[in-house]
Amino acid sequence: MTRRFPLLLFAAVVLAGCAGTTEATTTTVPPATTLVATTTSPTPTTTTAAPPAAPTTTTTLPVTTTTVSPFARPDWLGTIILPLGPDGENGIPQPTPPELQDRRLETVDRLPPPPDDQFVATIGPVPDDVIARSTWTEECPVTRDELSYINVSHYGFDGEFHTGEMIINARFAEDIVGIFEQLHTARFPIEQLKVTTQEELDAPPTGDGNGSGAFGCREAVGSNSWSQHAYGLAIDINPFHNPYIKDWLIIPELADAYLDRERELPGMIFGDDFVVEAFAEIGWTWGGNWNSLKDWMHFSYSGG
Repeated sequence: MTRRFPLLLFAAVVLAGCAGTTEATTTTVPPATTLVATTTSPTPTTTTAAPPAAPTTTTTLPVTTTTVSPFARPDWLGTIILPLGPDGENGIPQPTPPELQDRRLETVDRLPPPPDDQFVATIGPVPDDVIARSTWTEECPVTRDELSYINVSHYGFDGEFHTGEMIINARFAEDIVGIFEQLHTARFPIEQLKVTTQEELDAPPTGDGNGSGAFGCREAVGSNSWSQHAYGLAIDINPFHNPYIKDWLIIPELADAYLDRERELPGMIFGDDFVVEAFAEIGWTWGGNWNSLKDWMHFSYSGG
């Protein structure tokens, strides 16, 4: 079915620079950025215990040649594979490149954008082609019939409206659409909202991803148990702006600059803001309130 929601009348969140022109400009190319992991992982302001020492390595990024708009995506994005850490799965954290320290990148449209600034959403069964490119298999802890496929319009860091997609547990499809209506109305920016593919789960870490999404048939980080994402009962929003941190590990690994939660940049989530409150109203909890680790991107039904 298709739902069209009227735009609520309250103040829009204005992003710095979004109201300006996006005509092509030429900027001075900075020298190549050398990423050097420090001997200790940075400690977020919310963590009191000193983390264990992080592994040490050096990774060099290529020069970004041309900036065509204030929101242009660096041409090296997603291409620099990080050396693996001692867990053999995740990459070694690196300092945040200058281009991503205040990340406000354009959205790559995978679906046709909405016709205007009104919120639009659809809810239905997961189509065959979407299942085929998702991580779902018969071995997953949830059946295909227990999942729904939703499309929602959302606001981007580029000041434009885009169409995102998500696979979610059918029990909460209507509630999740309601939350994304609130995000749309408040002009809360989301860089990408898309279905996670198996290729993305299996890919080596580049540490710069920022894809928001829900269903992913995988185990929880550092666990042999199914993640709540594997049931369609968890959502990650702007992972780069709201990283996961435990001991030496940061995910995404280049999101070091966003460990400082006092920066209050667009796309970040805080414990007292409306995003956390909106999920709390449907009984979902926020990983930013956890004690043993911080998962600022993460909302889930069971708290896992």
